[in-house]
Amino acid sequence: MQNNLTDKQKAELVFGLHDDTAQPWDLSQANRIAKAEGIVLTDAHIDVIQYLRMTFEKHGPVKHARTLTQALEARFATRGGLKFLYQLFPGGPVSQGCKLAGIPLPHDSTDSSFGTIK
Repeated sequence: MQNNLTDKQKAELVFGLHDDTAQPWDLSQANRIAKAEGIVLTDAHIDVIQYLRMTFEKHGPVKHARTLTQALEARFATRGGLKFLYQLFPGGPVSQGCKLAGIPLPHDSTDSSFGTIK
């Protein structure tokens, strides 16, 4: 992971990233986004969200989704690794997890070439 951003730049990226109001992120925003996506946040969800936010604050944006996936899998291996994470975040622990955590998604976390499902 890289750390080429200043603390100010990291904070600017995190604050209001997934919210049009540009308010600082807090757990109520995560709950609102989760509810819209059909997820009820549990302590397990919050553990993952906090890990994602802490990782971003420490290292800055991750270049590749695979790097973050591997870090998540290692961190939550004792709880079931990726299987556990996908049960919490069916939209993907990186894509959906970052969205709920209010941090930037790695550029390769989605593939628009696959199209969309409505």
